[in-house]
Amino acid sequence: LWSCNSDDGNSSNEEAMYFPPIGSSTWETKSVASLGWDETQVQPLLDYLELKNSKSFIVLHNGKIVIENYFNGHAAGDLRYWASAGKTLTATVTGIAEQEGYLNINNKVSDYLGTGWTSATLAKENLITNKHLLTMTSGLNDALGDNVSPANLQYVADAGTRWAYHNVYVKLQDVIAEATNQTWTNYFDTKLRDKIGMTGSWVPYLGLSVYRSDSRSMARFGLLALNNGKWQNNQIVPQSYMQNATNTSQNLNLAYGYMWWLNGKSNFRLPQTQLQFSGTLIPTAPSDMYCALGKNDQKIYVIPSRKVVIIRMGDAADAESFGLSDFDEVLWEKISAVIN
Repeated sequence: LWSCNSDDGNSSNEEAMYFPPIGSSTWETKSVASLGWDETQVQPLLDYLELKNSKSFIVLHNGKIVIENYFNGHAAGDLRYWASAGKTLTATVTGIAEQEGYLNINNKVSDYLGTGWTSATLAKENLITNKHLLTMTSGLNDALGDNVSPANLQYVADAGTRWAYHNVYVKLQDVIAEATNQTWTNYFDTKLRDKIGMTGSWVPYLGLSVYRSDSRSMARFGLLALNNGKWQNNQIVPQSYMQNATNTSQNLNLAYGYMWWLNGKSNFRLPQTQLQFSGTLIPTAPSDMYCALGKNDQKIYVIPSRKVVIIRMGDAADAESFGLSDFDEVLWEKISAVIN
């Protein structure tokens, strides 16, 4: 269904990637027809999105907007929370801080936060590195809820031996704050948000901090990822770090990078279970796709072979979900009908 080469039948191989200007609402567009995509399949896709409680949907090709729609009372300037799709923001800024010499992802977390940040024994706590937080392999108990106070961060297995989706990743924000001697939000704003023209802010949510922005800001971040951490001529995140972040990061969950979900792997694990599932994450999607997935179907899909970024924000399409849902599979059937 999907070719893995980048020649999609037009001159996109020669076209320079477009980056919308910073501080402006200007964003160049291109038509569905100009790409040779199937215009007759666009409306069925949009109808499905509207039916499934979507608020916004954006498709970029090589940086330019091809499709941008808002539904169910939502407008372009309205803000939505990213939920766990925003984990990738923390992962990205960790790479920036490492590049600037503030931290090393292979160092233990207690080097930055001091000992006692968990309730594990000192020996077990000292096994946990920043990379274990990036890859969801801290070995801490994921069944105790969202609270990340020391009393709630309890040992289950040695770091690196168990994959479990856990909000302990937010401790990386504390690591960055300590290492840079800045607030997390200040470092994030100056080193990532402002450099690619995003708007939005971190807001409290269920005892954690989640990112909230308009949909185009999410699209800007997806475009940065598509271009391997480079915005125009500015390499904001090291390319090697981005490549590591968007490829298998450990051998416990092949479909997980540094908080990015990876399609096209032979098996995968999901939040809230220790089961391993055979096959690819989203069988109807391109095998080279990687994505940021958030509760209630917040999505950033990045498809390097097609130079495509897709954003979906909204309420849960069906039942409440923590990231991946059946919606992804059907949605990709309908996207694939357009991008033929």
